[in-house]
Amino acid sequence: MAPFLRKVKTASGATAVQIVAKEGRRNRVLEHLGSAHSEAELAALMHLGRERLHAGQQTLDLELTSAAAPSAGVLTMQHRRSRFLLEALELAWRRLGFDVVDDEAFFQLVLARLIEPTSMSDSRRVLREVGIDPVHRNTFHAALRRCAQCDYRDEIARKCFEHVWTSGDVSLVLYDVTTLYFEAENEDARRKVGYSKERRVDPQIVVGLLVDRAGFPLEIGCYEGNHAETRTIVPMIKQFQERHGLADIVVVADAGMLSMENLNAIDEAGLRFIVGSRPKKAPGDLANHFHWNGDAFTDGQLIDTITPRHGNTKPGTQRGHQEPVGEREQHPGHWRAIWSYSRKRDLHAQHTLTQQENRARAVIAGDANVKGTRFVKTTAAGRILDETSLAQARSLAGLKGYVTNIPARIMPASEVLSSYHDLWHVEQSFRMSKTDLQARPMFHRQRDAIEAHLTIVFTALAIARYLQAKTGFSIRRIIRTLKPLLEVQINIGGHLHTAADPLTDDARHILHALQTPDATGH
Repeated sequence: MAPFLRKVKTASGATAVQIVAKEGRRNRVLEHLGSAHSEAELAALMHLGRERLHAGQQTLDLELTSAAAPSAGVLTMQHRRSRFLLEALELAWRRLGFDVVDDEAFFQLVLARLIEPTSMSDSRRVLREVGIDPVHRNTFHAALRRCAQCDYRDEIARKCFEHVWTSGDVSLVLYDVTTLYFEAENEDARRKVGYSKERRVDPQIVVGLLVDRAGFPLEIGCYEGNHAETRTIVPMIKQFQERHGLADIVVVADAGMLSMENLNAIDEAGLRFIVGSRPKKAPGDLANHFHWNGDAFTDGQLIDTITPRHGNTKPGTQRGHQEPVGEREQHPGHWRAIWSYSRKRDLHAQHTLTQQENRARAVIAGDANVKGTRFVKTTAAGRILDETSLAQARSLAGLKGYVTNIPARIMPASEVLSSYHDLWHVEQSFRMSKTDLQARPMFHRQRDAIEAHLTIVFTALAIARYLQAKTGFSIRRIIRTLKPLLEVQINIGGHLHTAADPLTDDARHILHALQTPDATGH
């Protein structure tokens, strides 16, 4: 009977590949080709075995002389790498133009941040696992210094802008802030205790992020931990405007950025803004609407009116024959205000208000002792339910407000709302940076190192958003799909063999979406 290939599981869990021949009821091992520990190694051994079985029929000359036969079973791993993953990440790096930063150490730190966020020292392990020979640890430290000295962030930010300029829309940008804390006992010049969205009391920094309407990062800034969020938006916008010579853009931010000083500064810079309005402004903004139309709302209703620039929220009506609208020329002392009503939002708010009312009544009755409970009014006679405030809150439930300096003739109310609702993209980018990329710089202490770390995260975020937009997969899914697919080079009996794990359906989708040379699986 002709010899054939046999795969046998070994005690170590590897798969041995042998050439055997049937002799009676037993299989006699003619040659042990080696043991494989991965699909790629197994494919290489099987390829070698088929060549041995069909000697003379293949074009590859293995020079299998009797002298070489004794060493033929010696398997030596020459190299292994996550080829498809590295090609995808390097492709995104080049297409975004980030190769303008000619620094291998910086490039490796960005790759490590994408593949498995960890400390700078442990990044060398991450890189080795995917087949990259990492630079020395001291070279990584030097790269952090070069990052600050050579303005790598400026170069990356310019390339991000060019990418959006050629493939997207920079007429509207979204802005938000977050905080990153440190497990440190003492404050310093940058790490300060301040307002924390995570309700922590550790030293922190404030990070501002500017993205396009799809969430692609355009600018990142770092401020002291006790720096007021409202004081970050104007410097960021001016920096972005001056860097790229922009004269007219629309800035969208949430209500936390709403301050008359900010809005006036943005307006004086010749820029347009859309920001969320605080609920407490609703009675004043809508006083004229109530005067002309009553206080009943329909689902999806939009009310286009005005709000005073000076921040006065006291209700009042303007005399005239029609309700005022937000045209700048007619009301120079006001901003345009838009309020929308949603039945679904109303039902949710009413449920919350009922819970707050019950809690307030429990506090008044002495059944609970909660400080700062809403709708509890303290008088000389004791605590009572603030029924006036509760009734007003219920009457305004379901409303959400927006403030802008864009005239109605240029942007209708519906487009103002849709532009504001794009803010979830910047929130998603923050989530990606804080979870997928673990942006918290817990291993850095010095200011330049912290700034360099944020530049690495900013660069990695841009690559992640690019890959996500192209493939429809999250960066975590891309990493999980492509990282296990190895390409290995094995020396068997003095001959070098290359083999790769077969592509999965998800891997083919990713490579095809990126239009890589391996999109067809070759």
